[in-house]
Amino acid sequence: MDEQRSTVSIPVRDAQLPADLLLPARPVGVVLFAHGSGSSRHSPRNVAVARTLNERGLATVLVDLLTPAEDEVDARTAELRFDIGLLASRLAGIVDWLAAERPAGDVPIGLFGASTGAAAALVAAASRADRVGAVVSRGGRPDLAGAALDQVRTPTLLLVGGLDEEVITINERARTELGEIGELWVVPGATHLFEEPGALDQVADHAGTWFTTHLARTTAAPRRS
Repeated sequence: MDEQRSTVSIPVRDAQLPADLLLPARPVGVVLFAHGSGSSRHSPRNVAVARTLNERGLATVLVDLLTPAEDEVDARTAELRFDIGLLASRLAGIVDWLAAERPAGDVPIGLFGASTGAAAALVAAASRADRVGAVVSRGGRPDLAGAALDQVRTPTLLLVGGLDEEVITINERARTELGEIGELWVVPGATHLFEEPGALDQVADHAGTWFTTHLARTTAAPRRS
């Protein structure tokens, strides 16, 4: 499969954020990843999921939502990784960049969030409902999205490990709040990080189906002047 890889610096309002882009030939959509607390764009789990999405014709953007200087502070204090407002605003800024610069072409945009990154993805989706066509949460904390969860209008898939009991409860509540646009899928025998054999493969497969199905139903939003 022909594909193009590149590392870019994406400008948002208050930062330049490093990101890895992989563009399959003729992508049908682009998926922006938001990693969980204490992780980075090099997360082996997100990289593995991204690879499966690439095989389904989806471009992927794995990005560090904190600058290197902020990451050093967060490594000491663990404060910024839980600043959902900051992370969501940066995700929204990257969504705007994808819509304006169109590195993957004129294709719809999806968001994939893991752990706390899922909360940021939901907040960003609520603020960019005209541009985000689908959301997938892996072992997510949708409760950290706060009041924004009630404002989400984007089809959202919540993926949770069957042994991750506390997070299952959190996601069941979120599924109820999301209503008909939300779907919860529990991966049997999986813990929070989906490290069990075959567990992450199921995550990638369900995510791929969700994105290709729902992004196919949307068209890229027009560029803002």
